[in-house]
Amino acid sequence: MHDPFKSGLIPAGGPMYDLVPVTPSDDSDLGFVGVGLYVQGGGDVTFKTAAGETRTIHSATDNLYLPVGVTQVLETGTLSRPDRTWIWVGKPYGA
Repeated sequence: MHDPFKSGLIPAGGPMYDLVPVTPSDDSDLGFVGVGLYVQGGGDVTFKTAAGETRTIHSATDNLYLPVGVTQVLETGTLSRPDRTWIWVGKPYGA
């Protein structure tokens, strides 16, 4: 998996090559280390960090941007929003 942080030159918050929608999944990771997590609609979000830790943000506000390395957004512990895409991950250059 491409990890832009290993070189130490790219901060967790960017730069981004693209912002991609994410479907939370307990089985599949992103295939790259995202350089930030954008929560478009408020709720709970559970994700795995680039450090391998599982974290949950409870009652995230609308339009919350977290400058953190993300490898997976988990379905378990994440509020479902079937009406729209509401979680996005920053895709780094080279991923």
